[in-house]
Amino acid sequence: MCAQPSEESMPTSQSQPVTELLVRWSEGDVAARDALVPYVYDELRRIARRCLAKQGGGHTLQPTALVHEAYLRLIRSGSIKARSRIHFFSMSAQMMRHILIDYARMSSAAKRGGNDVHITLDEGAGPAGKGTSLDLVALDTAMTQLSALDARQCKIVELRFFGGLSMEEVAEALEISLATAKREWSTARLWLHRAMNSNPAP
Repeated sequence: MCAQPSEESMPTSQSQPVTELLVRWSEGDVAARDALVPYVYDELRRIARRCLAKQGGGHTLQPTALVHEAYLRLIRSGSIKARSRIHFFSMSAQMMRHILIDYARMSSAAKRGGNDVHITLDEGAGPAGKGTSLDLVALDTAMTQLSALDARQCKIVELRFFGGLSMEEVAEALEISLATAKREWSTARLWLHRAMNSNPAP
């Protein structure tokens, strides 16, 4: 499971500055964007470190590089649309997903032996259950298929698996009830498990 944004790493007293800076950045204030970094960097690095810790050995991608690339992609995307700290980390999770998948695809192509970059999932965060090793590329393919059927369920998986958000944070980010978030998370995990078993990656 990727790191869960914790209250210790982002104290309540810092939430207000983060929200204000995000609003200003969304309005095109470059200075606000730069001022945001000290407030969110440690949490982003913690998320990246936990994500990478679950991957198989043999790769050279480091947490700092993952954070920097994710932040650069956010900057290149133009004015950010995050409305809160939780929303910002959900956007960061999406960026990290794309970076990790790109890395997995490049690693696979270089080795010519299938998709060798794996990540171990646990019952709390992964779509397939405790102790299961999943191919990131296969997971991404299944998530793309799920998105076409139910975009919100795909987003829930992304926030939980790549962003490490708690169910409460997922519900807040997507503006749905906690009960709905839990129900759709369970449904999405089951769907992905079946899809990946039925259509294994080549």
